[in-house]
Amino acid sequence: MEYGIKSGSADKQRGACLVVAVFEDAELSPSAQVIDAACDGLITTLCKHGDIEGKTGQTLLIPRVPELQAERLLLVGAGKQADYDSKTLQKMVSATMRALSSGGIKNAGIFLAENRIDGTTVADRVQHIATTATNALYKFDQLKSEADKNGANLKKLTLFVPERGDMKPARVSLDTGEAIGRGMKLARDLGNLPGNICTPTYLASRARDIAKQNDQKVRILEEKDMADLGMDALLSVSRGSRQPAKLIIIEHKGGKKKDPPVVLVGKGLTFDAGGISIKPSAAMDEMKFDMCGGASVLGTMQAIGEMQLPLNVVGIVPSSENLPDGAANKPGDIVTSMSGQTIEILNTDAEGRLILCDSLTYAERYKPAAVVDIATLTGACVIALGAHASGLFSNNDDLADELLAAGEASRDRAWRLPLWSDYDEQLKSNFADMANIGGRGAGAVTAACFLARYTKKYDWAHLDIAGTAWLSGGEKGSTGRPVGLLCQFLMNRAEF
Repeated sequence: MEYGIKSGSADKQRGACLVVAVFEDAELSPSAQVIDAACDGLITTLCKHGDIEGKTGQTLLIPRVPELQAERLLLVGAGKQADYDSKTLQKMVSATMRALSSGGIKNAGIFLAENRIDGTTVADRVQHIATTATNALYKFDQLKSEADKNGANLKKLTLFVPERGDMKPARVSLDTGEAIGRGMKLARDLGNLPGNICTPTYLASRARDIAKQNDQKVRILEEKDMADLGMDALLSVSRGSRQPAKLIIIEHKGGKKKDPPVVLVGKGLTFDAGGISIKPSAAMDEMKFDMCGGASVLGTMQAIGEMQLPLNVVGIVPSSENLPDGAANKPGDIVTSMSGQTIEILNTDAEGRLILCDSLTYAERYKPAAVVDIATLTGACVIALGAHASGLFSNNDDLADELLAAGEASRDRAWRLPLWSDYDEQLKSNFADMANIGGRGAGAVTAACFLARYTKKYDWAHLDIAGTAWLSGGEKGSTGRPVGLLCQFLMNRAEF
């Protein structure tokens, strides 16, 4: 898909299709007003007759308007003007892409960045449109015998801005939005690949490709390297698999040489059967998505590489499978983590925290400015927050506020949950320093409290994305979240 930026009056534009917004109660966006005046009140008449009501995401494609130089006109509903926000814009852009794709349209001029949203600039809205459009056009058909050709005709989108003075910052934001969109696409592709293709070795290979394309440094630790470091918690998970574990490290050196990096740690369980504590068979195929935390880190590293973000960032992805085998962890086993702390494994399906804890200890060597781990960690977080917000835990209020603000700005939201010492009681073990589960109550919180024991030497936050990383049902597939949140967080840190 090719994107462009332009400024000009809507009624003077050529092309296959123009896209303008219509609010409820027949209120028209600035460009819709221009077209309405040029077409003798056409849009007002359509609103009056109920052809379009302006409800968010409603679309009406008009094949030919004689007074316009463009071949077609697409009206898209924007809801109530008083309630118009970034989430509405996101829904409008997604609906626009569906309408353009199904209409067999080759190119379109989109007049949606002009509609004001409190706290945003035109450039901000351009970035949001580019990311959303790229994400809305996503398809995963590379493993089908015939590719899905729906939407294949759409080749170019031109985003119109109100004034010529908006064009320069908008071009920068367009490039940024595209980069984030492509990072989300990478994360979605990795998540959607089956476990027999997307193995730890495959993830490591893709990491090498990302680093090579973006002038980043990559290092892959093999099982022997991890054993030498004392990563027995991580390696205990991979013992039940024929696939060797990998610890993937990518370094983006965009800041000053001595600036401490932000470290992202992503859980990369390429398939999780639960080990000896095996999962129910229903929906177990979705456990290929248990590496979406790692996928989001790789997608983010690609995006910031394309942006040439002026910040030092390290991405760490511990990757393994969790399968039942004669060598696999057993309930009651005790392992020693890289930090020296011992862990009683009461449930082998609580394996994500075992590969993360050693990775969080490994992150200490970078003397990080902050560490954020991302993991599809607990079903309890899905029960608490559903699919709308990722769970956020942190040992630092400022860091938590940064992530929450980045989530709001990117519409990839998180919600902070407690990390109180009261919950540590649930992790007590009679035989080791801690147990790897804390019982039925507050499962997302006790999982975060477990990780917190390995993060005392730096500012740290944990994102539990078990509810947001993928969708089930008819729209089953990876969402690419929280690449948008992470990119916005890093851009804010770099003041990009």
